[in-house]
Amino acid sequence: MTSSFERQLCGIQGRLFQRSLKKALDSEDFIEKFMNSNTCKFIDLPYDRLQWAGEEYILEELLEETSVKPAGQRYANEELFWIGYIYRYWHYLTGEGGGEIYTQANARRMKECYLGFHTLDPVMAVEDLKEIFRQESAATPP
Repeated sequence: MTSSFERQLCGIQGRLFQRSLKKALDSEDFIEKFMNSNTCKFIDLPYDRLQWAGEEYILEELLEETSVKPAGQRYANEELFWIGYIYRYWHYLTGEGGGEIYTQANARRMKECYLGFHTLDPVMAVEDLKEIFRQESAATPP
């Protein structure tokens, strides 16, 4: 169960992902770079000032840390919010870091699952995404 504080941070991350659309950034590149960034690691901490800095400031921090391709493929506004929200919720649910989460469900997987998963309870969505990863990993020979 997530706290009110954690759900607020999920919303901040959802809006951060939406802001990448307003900046005309490639959605897949943005998501991959964010989830594997030091910026994401700071937000993963139990408390860091960056968590409350606001979406615009967090995006600027990320863009100072790494370069994200402009234009390219852009996801829909609602998809981006859901992806950002679920990634953050996933962290609070499991304690996994951004890079570990991204390995299990990359940007394309999240986009593919959006239509069927966005109406699910976040716990169920995360569990289903983890199950897809487990099944694919078991089916892939070492």
